[in-house]
Amino acid sequence: MAKKSEKAGTQHVKKEKVEELIKQEQAQEEEKQEEVTEETGEEEKEEPKKEPTAEEKLAELQDRYLRLSAEYDNFRKRTLKEKIDMQKRANQNLLEAILPVADDFDRAMQSVDEAKDIKAVKEGMKLISGKFKGFLNHQGVKEIEAVNKAFDTDLHEAITKIPAPSKKLKGKVVDVIQKGYYLNDKVLRFSKVIIGE
Repeated sequence: MAKKSEKAGTQHVKKEKVEELIKQEQAQEEEKQEEVTEETGEEEKEEPKKEPTAEEKLAELQDRYLRLSAEYDNFRKRTLKEKIDMQKRANQNLLEAILPVADDFDRAMQSVDEAKDIKAVKEGMKLISGKFKGFLNHQGVKEIEAVNKAFDTDLHEAITKIPAPSKKLKGKVVDVIQKGYYLNDKVLRFSKVIIGE
């Protein structure tokens, strides 16, 4: 019997030791869980993510829309102003280039009243005309040659038809009423012509 009671005592001691070990393990697990909970709690405190409400999103979108609309309006006004300024400057350059020819015409008109030598006046007018044609050529304007050329609707505008002075001039330009001009190989003004038939 003594052996049985010793066995029962050892088993009881073992049982107590096992229960103690289980309690210790449970305590350790609880500590670990508390640490994990504390860590995640700290992380949540560090990065609180708050979703914006629908009203906040709408307000933000409206603000962005208003800013974009204002930027576009400013851009449109600025480009329109730049375009107008550019057109003014382009005309300014052209007019500055033609002023010397206008000055020559003024001097010629003053001398016409006082001139006694018609030959000198004619010579002066020819010089001014040559200077003006040089100015036009420099700007890319060239005269369309039409006399004795075949009638071309891409270059000429027929005013009337007359009987051709010779058979060679049938269907060709007999006379030019108003000269036509190219601007850089594009028709600036059509020639107004008379056609022989």
